[in-house]
Amino acid sequence: MVDDRDDKDAVLAALDRLTAWSEMARSPQLTRFLEYIVKRRLDGDTQSIKAYSIAVDVFGRPSDFDPQTDPIVRVQARRLRALLDQYYRGPGAEEKLQITLPIGRYVPDFIVADGTGPAPPARRGQRTFDKELDAALAAPRRKGHVTISWFVLLVIAIGAAALAYSLSTWGPRQVQTEARNGLIQQPHLRIMEFQNLTDDPTITAAVSGLAVDLVDRLEPLRFLVVDYGGRGEANSAPMPADGYVLTGIVRRDPAVPANLQYSVILTDLSTNSVIWNRSLILTEEQLSDPGRIDRLSIDLLAVLGNPRGPLHTRARQFLSRNTLSGGENLYLCRQLFTMYRETSTLGAAERAKSCYGALSVEDRNTGVALAVMASLTAEENEFGTSTPTTRLERFRTANELLAQAVQVSPTSSFVWEQRARLYEAQGEHAQAEAAYGTSLQSNPSNMDALAAHARHMAFIGQLDQAIVIAQRALSAYTIIPDWYYGVPTLAALREGDFAKAARYAEIYARADREIGPILAIMAAQGAGDDAQVARQLPRVLEVQSFRNVGIITQLRRRITDSALLDRIRTALFDAGVPPISLVTAF
Repeated sequence: MVDDRDDKDAVLAALDRLTAWSEMARSPQLTRFLEYIVKRRLDGDTQSIKAYSIAVDVFGRPSDFDPQTDPIVRVQARRLRALLDQYYRGPGAEEKLQITLPIGRYVPDFIVADGTGPAPPARRGQRTFDKELDAALAAPRRKGHVTISWFVLLVIAIGAAALAYSLSTWGPRQVQTEARNGLIQQPHLRIMEFQNLTDDPTITAAVSGLAVDLVDRLEPLRFLVVDYGGRGEANSAPMPADGYVLTGIVRRDPAVPANLQYSVILTDLSTNSVIWNRSLILTEEQLSDPGRIDRLSIDLLAVLGNPRGPLHTRARQFLSRNTLSGGENLYLCRQLFTMYRETSTLGAAERAKSCYGALSVEDRNTGVALAVMASLTAEENEFGTSTPTTRLERFRTANELLAQAVQVSPTSSFVWEQRARLYEAQGEHAQAEAAYGTSLQSNPSNMDALAAHARHMAFIGQLDQAIVIAQRALSAYTIIPDWYYGVPTLAALREGDFAKAARYAEIYARADREIGPILAIMAAQGAGDDAQVARQLPRVLEVQSFRNVGIITQLRRRITDSALLDRIRTALFDAGVPPISLVTAF
């Protein structure tokens, strides 16, 4: 409490300057939130500054609001902290009295600063990964779990509502023009509160909590701008004409009325068209599960939170038709790296590397940029005539870059995924497993990390678990990277389905120049296709890392499953590879 009248006036003056700041003024909800907690604190009423009272008084939640299941206050407090930090590091850096919101509570502090801005906030801890959810991700889907279905009439109805909403709120549709270099920025997504069509007030938290949880999980990804649109208040900040809006409804499942059916659509405002939709079922039993919102969020984020999803189609089309020259930005560079991951070609690698090299020093020193450059550096070994010495030097450089990336972004799922990949390439498999675990703790819907983890598990002798995880990763995408097919190839070989294994191996070989052609040889031998063996064998013998130390010697760094290595050794010997070439340089 501020007792001194002059101090109180100073706080109110500081509050007025904050709320007049353009970034704060764009968010009426955060402005109301800030004014509410500051004035309650000044009135000495700190005991009432609770999640419940904020939700009811500021965000219009009903009196039966449950803070444990509806995270709106937590999400908005986090956004408010970020804005306060941005203000006092920028336009408010000279402020003598600063308003801060400590992590873990909602009562603000009033700090007399030295004019240099506040100290950096403590880094947030990593999101706790629920053990039950972990088990669900590693187990086959059971009847009653979240499933996907399509409802054409429902989509048409919601699409019409979204169209009317976008027209009334953000103005008439503008003609979309061809993008020019530098004008494509990360997409802007607004997530509206889902509408409860059940007339059952007891599920309010299960309905309203999903939208804010999606915002909370999407914000740290850094390759899109996301905000919470509430229930469509008229004073919401304007959306860009080329933005996106996610809307949804909840109704009783027509087939099993005790269950809830969540139906969502994603609308592209530039064309007023629905570009993606999904329906999910929440069983009656799952309604009582405290982790129900997490389960729904992770299913939706497998599409919304991935850089290959529908939110990024515009940028991908632009990059496929244009060469960047002066229009580089972090978003487009990240998309180029994503496209490299899909093909693993030298051209795609050089294009991504060139993009990041053209960024400002500040942008190149972000966690994601450092991790990208680490991976591109380490994976240069796959191209050209790398020697063991240059390979070790590249790994050393990549390790240094990743150490910086982890320091800058310690809770980034993407950064830890790249860390895990490098450990795997170096043959440090226990460290790789730990890093994959950290990546998925930070973001369970990171499908690339999930697929990479599955592949690693398959190579270290855990194929059964790998198959289940890989199936989930494969089901999340319409654009499936070539390297996702490693685990399906191994599964098909084990099942004796050599025709399927051959198809998958041919795809996988485009991404993995070491193991891919060998799996294709194994599939061809199983199918009795000697011509295919003859086509694939030169691809194996031309791999520089094999020529440097021997084929099996090199593969031991990546594969610890002795049974798989024995099968590979036998297959290569039967294909005509001299035994000496399996263990020494050639």
